[in-house]
Amino acid sequence: MNVSRKTALVTGAGSGIGYEIAKLLKEQGNTVIIAGRNAEKITKAGETLDVTAIACDVTKEADIEALVTKISAEFPELSVLVNNAGVANLYKVGENANAYQKAKQEFEVNYFGPVLLTEKLLPVLKKQAEAAIVNITSNVTFHPLVVLPTYSDTKAALHSHTVALRHTLAKDTNIKVYEVMPSLVNTEATKDMGGENGMHPSVVAQATLYGIQNDQFEIYVGDTEAQRKAYFSDPIAAIQSFNNGL
Repeated sequence: MNVSRKTALVTGAGSGIGYEIAKLLKEQGNTVIIAGRNAEKITKAGETLDVTAIACDVTKEADIEALVTKISAEFPELSVLVNNAGVANLYKVGENANAYQKAKQEFEVNYFGPVLLTEKLLPVLKKQAEAAIVNITSNVTFHPLVVLPTYSDTKAALHSHTVALRHTLAKDTNIKVYEVMPSLVNTEATKDMGGENGMHPSVVAQATLYGIQNDQFEIYVGDTEAQRKAYFSDPIAAIQSFNNGL
């Protein structure tokens, strides 16, 4: 799919991967809208990138409804949706871990938000000659990282949903569904989990656009492809290696 002179919406774009994807899309001649929960942060990012910025908390149905209403009215040509907003809690499951509350927060942002936003925007995307939905997941879609247990759950769930959505929409629409699975990325969100050892988010952005342009529906970035192959070769050994020392 050609990603130029399109209109794109990127969530969670105040910084990190979302910001870099929005920046690259803008550089490729696209009209870009960015959305984020923190109004001050997303406004500043919009000013820096010279794109439209909209405050939206994807855990709030009213915010999503307002965003969809604005997009439908002001950007009816929207053809690219990038679901990037995410949150992660660094901890281990066990007694007094408060896993339920952590999982609930993560699923609201990482899974339920993208599912709802995507469904609400399908009528707009279906009107375009070609369109794309891009879900940012992770290398933990295949197996969990034990210090990100419920975050891993959310990404596994979004991976499954993405596959179902891709197969469903391919039957009677022009919407293509892509999934981007990066390994460790150096962002604000990963600073407490060794993020400084990860790749720059611009690497993920570049891989994302390359993958879309070449119709790579599952886009592996960094160590993910090797980790995936290891998992399907020997799941038990791969999980042990992935969680070595944790």
